[in-house]
Amino acid sequence: MKQLEVTIMGQSYILGCPEGGERALLEAVGNVDQEMCAIRDAGKVRARERIAVLAALNLAYVQAERPMSANGAAAASNVDLDALVTRIDEALGHDGQLL
Repeated sequence: MKQLEVTIMGQSYILGCPEGGERALLEAVGNVDQEMCAIRDAGKVRARERIAVLAALNLAYVQAERPMSANGAAAASNVDLDALVTRIDEALGHDGQLL
């Protein structure tokens, strides 16, 4: 297994990657970094772990909501991050409120 050093939101990580999977892993890292930086830059959430949870939920939501095309590939989708945060806060209630 190959190891790649990547950076997510300014922090370095060493990740294991199967041979030939480098491109897919780097694309996933880019998506996670983009989501986490967007949440951080919006200024609503400061804690890195909360940013990571929101980014993970956002990416999972986008994946789940994408309609599948005839060849099984997911179609592109835009998600309103503020609306997603509101939905997560409503689901968690006051004890787990992210914002």
